[in-house]
Amino acid sequence: MKTTQHIAFSASIAALLLGLGGCAGMTAQEKGTAIGAGAGAIGGAVLGGGTLGTLGGAAVGGVIGHEVTKPKQ
Repeated sequence: MKTTQHIAFSASIAALLLGLGGCAGMTAQEKGTAIGAGAGAIGGAVLGGGTLGTLGGAAVGGVIGHEVTKPKQ
């Protein structure tokens, strides 16, 4: 991994952990969406290596997290 990728990855992890601290009042589906978006952003940054990969990963991860944690009826 390149040094800039290490920095981007570390910053993404730090942002994800700080963001999860504010999840106390969220529903399970909102938490799933946020966690999915964060994980997708990290995956997109690592695999895509650029802003477009990060944003695409966040979007896809958010949708997946939202759908997986949908309340069962």
